[in-house]
Amino acid sequence: MAWPEDALSTDETIVTSFRQHWKLLVIPIGWFILAMAIIIFVFTRGWWPAAEWVIILAVVGAGVWFIVRPIVSWATTRYVLTTHRLITRKGLLAKSGIEIPLERITNVNFSQTVFERMLGAGDLLVESAGTGGQSKFSNIPHPDDFAALLYKVREERTVALQGRPQAAPAAAPEAPSDATERLQRLKQLHNDGVLTDAEYEEKRAKLVDEI
Repeated sequence: MAWPEDALSTDETIVTSFRQHWKLLVIPIGWFILAMAIIIFVFTRGWWPAAEWVIILAVVGAGVWFIVRPIVSWATTRYVLTTHRLITRKGLLAKSGIEIPLERITNVNFSQTVFERMLGAGDLLVESAGTGGQSKFSNIPHPDDFAALLYKVREERTVALQGRPQAAPAAAPEAPSDATERLQRLKQLHNDGVLTDAEYEEKRAKLVDEI
């Protein structure tokens, strides 16, 4: 079973799952087109072969950084909203992640520039109680819609937790009887002949042990 299904608890389900906005791929695709144009240009010039390969290797090296790296980052970054948590996973080899229980989320803010609003992209800032404080989710699709969905699922989670039957509080231990009073009663019973000497000593020893 693939992630995130294998990380879910028994009663937990996925509400939505998505990657960052496709606008992050525009620049790498532009660099790819430019790199291909340079390679074609070099091969059609008929330059000295060694110079051609130096240029091509330089283009390939730049392509790994400006093309492959951002595409891999986009492909391996995933956001998952479940009925219990908001989860983020990043990385191909070195992985990192954030998990925020919905009941700890205190505030959600989204921001969009005019251009991002036209594309349906933006940023989301999630504030939560605890050591994490704030978590920023950059370049996500339709942050306004996701913020509304997150609020809705969080409220449902809060209602579900409040509706759970809680264990009855443990009964308060019975207050111990006054030791002096019990000793006096025991002595009176012995004086009245109700208790023999042996019985009196036995019960008195037990009472002293309890004290």
